Amino acid sequence: MTFSDSDIASLSVLLRQAGEDEIMPRFSGMSDADIKEKQAPWDVVTEADTAAEKHIAAALLERYPDALIVGEEAAAADPAIMDGLAEAKLAFVIDPVDGTYNFASGMPAFGTILAVVVAGECVAGLIHYPVGNETAIGVRGAGSRLVGENGFEQVMRISEPVALDQMVGTVSWGFMEEPLRSRVAAGLSKIGMSFGFRCSAWEYRLAATGRAHFVSAQNLMPWDHLAGVLIHTEAGGYTACLDGSPYRPGITDGGLITATDPESWRLIRRAIFGI
Repeated sequence: MTFSDSDIASLSVLLRQAGEDEIMPRFSGMSDADIKEKQAPWDVVTEADTAAEKHIAAALLERYPDALIVGEEAAAADPAIMDGLAEAKLAFVIDPVDGTYNFASGMPAFGTILAVVVAGECVAGLIHYPVGNETAIGVRGAGSRLVGENGFEQVMRISEPVALDQMVGTVSWGFMEEPLRSRVAAGLSKIGMSFGFRCSAWEYRLAATGRAHFVSAQNLMPWDHLAGVLIHTEAGGYTACLDGSPYRPGITDGGLITATDPESWRLIRRAIFGI
C-alpha cells in the first residue's frame, strides 16, 4: 500500500484534532486523582492518554478498516496487540501522549506520536506537539519537515558531526540493568551536555532539527521510536540497534542509538556504552 500526500495530510489533521479536543483541555487541569501510576512513579497514565488514543484509533479504523491499530494504552491492557506488527499489511502505532509525566506535571514537553507501518516497514511518522500546534512529518524517501500552526514548513535537518566532548545527547539509562546502567551514566560525563526529557517526541525533534547529536534508548516500544527514527533518518541521520543491526518494527529491546552518522554512532557506542 502506498500512502499519498492526502493520506499524510489527513493524519496530520487527525492528530491536531485529538490535541485540541482531548489533550489540551485536560492540560494543567488535573488533580492527583486523575493521574494513575503504572510501573513506577514516573510511569503514569491520565484520562488524556486514553481519550486521545480512542479518538485517533476510531478515526483510523473508519478510514482504514483492515488496519492493525497498536496503541500504547491498548497494548498495556493486552500486549498481544503487538503480535503481527512486523508482518501486517498496514498498521498504525499510536502514543497518544508521549511524555505523560511531563503532561501531568504541567510541563509542555509532550507530544502525540503516530507511525505508519506497511508490510513490516515504517513508511511515515508524525509527531504532533499540541502546545505549539506544530507537527513533525517524515515520509520514507521524501524527507522530513516541521509544519507550524499557520502552515509554514521548515525542512528538518540534522547537525553536522562534532567531537564527543561537543556532543549534546540523551540516553535513557533508567531502564538498564547493572553494570551497564552505571557504565553508561559515567560515560555521559564525556560529552558536552546530556539531557533527559522522558519524552521521545521532543528528543527526536531536537535530534532531527540539529539541536542534539544523538538519542539512545534501551526499551524499544514501537510507539516511542518508530516515527522518531524515521523522521530523524529522513532528516539525514543514522540509527542502528546496539548490536549494529537495523531497527525495524517488531524489535522491542536490545537498545538503539540514533546519531548524525555511522562514525558518530560507533564513537558513542564505544565511549558511552563501552562496546
